[in-house]
Amino acid sequence: MLAILVAIVAVTAASALAVAASRRTHGTAEQIARSYFQAWGRSDVPGMSALVHEAPSDFFEQHRTFSTSLGVDEIELKPGAVRATGEESAEVPFSGRRKLRALGWWEFESTLRLAVREGAWRVLWTPETLHPLLKDGGILEIDKVESPSVVLVTAEGEKFPADSYARHYLDRLAAGYPNAVGQALQVILPDDSVRRLISTVDKPKRQRTTLSRPIQAAAARALDGVPEAAIVAIRSSTGEVLAVADRLSGGERAFSTFYPPGSTFKVVVAAALLRSGLTPSDPVGCPAAYTVPFSVTIPNADDADRGTLPFLEAFAHSCNTSFVEQAVTRLGPEELTEVSAEWGFRPMTLPTGVGGGCGQLGDLTDPDNFGEAVIGGVSTVTATPLCMAAVAAAVESGVWRSPRLLPAKEAERLDGPAPSEVELGEDVAGALREMMSATVSMGTAAGMGLPEGTAGKTGTAEVAQQRSHAWLIGYRDDVAFAVFVRNGGSGRAAAVPIAARFLQGL
Repeated sequence: MLAILVAIVAVTAASALAVAASRRTHGTAEQIARSYFQAWGRSDVPGMSALVHEAPSDFFEQHRTFSTSLGVDEIELKPGAVRATGEESAEVPFSGRRKLRALGWWEFESTLRLAVREGAWRVLWTPETLHPLLKDGGILEIDKVESPSVVLVTAEGEKFPADSYARHYLDRLAAGYPNAVGQALQVILPDDSVRRLISTVDKPKRQRTTLSRPIQAAAARALDGVPEAAIVAIRSSTGEVLAVADRLSGGERAFSTFYPPGSTFKVVVAAALLRSGLTPSDPVGCPAAYTVPFSVTIPNADDADRGTLPFLEAFAHSCNTSFVEQAVTRLGPEELTEVSAEWGFRPMTLPTGVGGGCGQLGDLTDPDNFGEAVIGGVSTVTATPLCMAAVAAAVESGVWRSPRLLPAKEAERLDGPAPSEVELGEDVAGALREMMSATVSMGTAAGMGLPEGTAGKTGTAEVAQQRSHAWLIGYRDDVAFAVFVRNGGSGRAAAVPIAARFLQGL
């Protein structure tokens, strides 16, 4: 049995209404309103119906269905004062609350309308007397609901802007958290829209990502107007992904799609050469072309012949022939494969929170493949922009770290443990920093507006029957980055200006 508690407040109307109405009609608006609320208080639906003008045939059923469908255990009503709306019409605003079995107390407000009909005051009842949201066919219901259990925010705890070019990654991150499940009171409005009124579903917790709002904003603005491009930024000292602005068609390409890295891979090759004993000051040849013994001929860009120059300058000018000759002379497939694996070029999934890949190498035992791999050729070496940002971060910090979009424990919970960090050794890391700084001060990235203190390496990766991919990887003040423009042309012309806008926006 529905238990109803009604708190009746004395209803008083204007004396003019009471006097005028009593002279012409049976009873008063106050009397009918009081009797109606008293009947409602006794759960006397037939008594309520008797006070209604032309009560619908399903009057009782509408009340019963309303209470049973919503699981109403108690109701408390608080009528207000009768107020005239005309000579023979009045209304009583009232408030109340219903105790729903599944959701607890639910407060509401409504109005009881009255008028003189056939010489007597009567209630003009409509479904909205039960609740205003029932007007025009609205439906109140209890339903099972699901809602996100987390809301992702920036590292600073702020919301992400809508135009950050990171939406694919945030959606994937959010999908890693199960939805919260509960019950809700909701209304289906006449236009078929649904509005939730109260719910048992917990408010989603705020989950911080590693993405920095100002750095993400700078990356996104640097890509405005540039289709088919991406920027990934990483905090070199921790591996935290500070920004991922991805405008590559298909979504999540910066983490999941492998592209030939071009001459940015020379950072890894240089690390192997430095480990073999070569130093930045050692002289190396840079002829216009170099033929791998009994194999492929590798040219320089624009067939440039720079003669003999220090290895640092060969790196800064991205001399293909210097690198291939030194790699053939000093390294073998095993050595280059081993060093590359330390920099992430091995089969694995990066536990970022949304997964992702790093780098891949082909079979380097073939002399043609080996020569192409040294200069980041499409047939033998590929990498994601995420991977190449991690390469730049490793140079600045001296440690290769697996990148992540969430705090370390949270990323591990979603994606598993991170691969072990790899110490590069200060001799190797220090030499690479010197060489990447030279690239910006005197090499292929010089004179392009990169802020002071930036170090980097350009890359132009040839693609069969298509325009080349453009790259720049680098770092400045603990922010390492990779800029990638698919089929953008040369790294200097396409990627470096984007990086300059990004760094100037920090």
